[in-house]
Amino acid sequence: MSADPNDKALASLISEGVPQTMDDVVGLMKRIDELLPSSDGLKWFNLLYLLVTRRVMEDPGGFADARYLAHLDVVFANLYFNAIGKLGGRPQGVPRSWQALLEVRHRADIDRIQFAVAGMNAHINHDLPIALVQANNELGIEPDLHSPQHDDFEKINLILEAALPQSLEFLATGMLGEIAQDSGKIGRLLALWSVRKARDNGWNNAVVLKRIEDVPFVRKSFLASLDRMTGALGRALLLAFR
Repeated sequence: MSADPNDKALASLISEGVPQTMDDVVGLMKRIDELLPSSDGLKWFNLLYLLVTRRVMEDPGGFADARYLAHLDVVFANLYFNAIGKLGGRPQGVPRSWQALLEVRHRADIDRIQFAVAGMNAHINHDLPIALVQANNELGIEPDLHSPQHDDFEKINLILEAALPQSLEFLATGMLGEIAQDSGKIGRLLALWSVRKARDNGWNNAVVLKRIEDVPFVRKSFLASLDRMTGALGRALLLAFR
């Protein structure tokens, strides 16, 4: 990945402190959005993440275990911040899943919605299983498919499935001062990449990670394979999808 003049500023922003609450997470996303120019593809994933996070936080229905969900969401977001925070000093440490987006983030022939979905692919397919295991360990629980925590997880799936097309439409056509892009790609992108399937795979991969937690070399191999596959799908969403 080539150096970007904003990377040091981005790393500095992220190094100011690890978000501890969802308000902290939203605040940092807003500052990242203000920092990054429209020509940077990372901006469009970050903005999509901000939009859908606000949608989840505003849901009026409530959750069975709101404490668990808030903790998981913070852990999850910090994996994203940690990945992009390495750009200012150790870009070689950025996971391959994220490199797929970051190595082409200034290409003008890639639509905003492609950057946004490729970022969701990296974050959910690679980061979510890690976040689930970490959050579960920190809270001392191991939710199963019949738990309140999994019920909340499924509810988030429904919220995201409803919010994602609208948010992508906004990125493609509703950005003040931005040239409208091809919103017709949204349906084709979401037919290729499903947020529900990605999240459900994330839950299942977390179960595997937990089972191999005490076998470091197996865990490392599993995560490396997951990282490679996620990166390959990200490149298809960015470069092979026209």
